[in-house]
Amino acid sequence: MPLYVKIILAILAVLVVLLLALNFKIVQQSRAYVITRLGGFHTIWNQGPHFKVPFIDRIVKVVSLKEQVVDFAPQPVITKDNVTMQIDTVLYFAITDPKLYTYGVEHPMSAIENLTATTLRNIIGELELDQTLTSRDIINSKMRSLLDEATDPWGIKVNRVELKNIIPPREIQDAMEKQMKAERERRESILQAEGTKQSQILVAEGEKQSAILKAEAAKEAAIKRAEGEKEARIMAAEAEAQAILQVQQATAQALKLLNEAAPTDQVVKLKALEAFQKAADGKATKLIIPSEIQGLAGLAASAKEIFTEEKPEGK
Repeated sequence: MPLYVKIILAILAVLVVLLLALNFKIVQQSRAYVITRLGGFHTIWNQGPHFKVPFIDRIVKVVSLKEQVVDFAPQPVITKDNVTMQIDTVLYFAITDPKLYTYGVEHPMSAIENLTATTLRNIIGELELDQTLTSRDIINSKMRSLLDEATDPWGIKVNRVELKNIIPPREIQDAMEKQMKAERERRESILQAEGTKQSQILVAEGEKQSAILKAEAAKEAAIKRAEGEKEARIMAAEAEAQAILQVQQATAQALKLLNEAAPTDQVVKLKALEAFQKAADGKATKLIIPSEIQGLAGLAASAKEIFTEEKPEGK
């Protein structure tokens, strides 16, 4: 075989190997290749090795299947009460059908941006300023539902829509700040009034409790004092009764001893005379003296005179 033939065969072999290498593809995870054959859609390559027929098959688009985030620039929107605001949105979406994404719409990102802006204007146009500022969740839900339905023929799934910023005009912001300041001052005044009221109530409750405690203390002291006086009177009465009982017992004992001694008539008269002397020591102004005691008294006086006359001689 001539040398030039060998060279040609070697060159052809190298070209074939190079051609095969260039047409052998490995699709990475979360990616999809859109393949056309002779100008028409042929298939979708998913994860794994694939071989493309040279000069016949062509890779027209490489699609990422990951969830993507797009931050759109602020859009001017007008509310129902004719307030113009700037609102920017953030869109979270994923491509579910690479074929529809490739052939469904031209420039899909631009289409989604314009669709988002028009949908936002339609929703905000039905709301007033205050509703727009306080209904973000409702607006997000409506936009997600409408955008997901509209982008379904494009092979796009809208997972979430968020209003990033709502910027009202400068004069509206100033008015809102003044309103918030007035509201804060009103709340502060209410809190101060509530605090003063609560303080006065607590002071009054404290004074009331103090007065109740003082009255209860005075009542307890009076009760204890009365109980002490009562106990003292009871003890004095018991002591007096005990003394009377003892006197009576002594008198009874004396009478018993006197009866046991069998006293004579003169002894009885002397005892009567002693009793009369004790009675005379009292405050009575009028006394009735029995005749026996009168005679005995005269006898006692005579005996006293006799003893009195004999006493000097004894000296």
